[in-house]
Amino acid sequence: MLKWIENWYQSICNGGWEHMYGITIDTLDNPGWDVSIDIIDTYLEDVEFNKVRQYNDDNDWFICEKKDGKFIGCGDASKLEVILGIFKEWAESVDID
Repeated sequence: MLKWIENWYQSICNGGWEHMYGITIDTLDNPGWDVSIDIIDTYLEDVEFNKVRQYNDDNDWFICEKKDGKFIGCGDASKLEVILGIFKEWAESVDID
């Protein structure tokens, strides 16, 4: 998954985008993950994304949505790969040719 996100980021960088936008992976204090991926000026900017949410309990949850020009994903401490996987699935569902 890390190699895929590296490749996606590299494919979006165009000499300008990376100076204004990027990817942030941070932690939450509950504990958990907070992922923010800028999609402004990318092929995903105008692509619909349906909010994905799962909550089983305080130790088993995640939510992903498109908001304010970003893909936003948050989840419990075991959901980083799930969040990135949801982004990957969405990004790969778009025909960019």
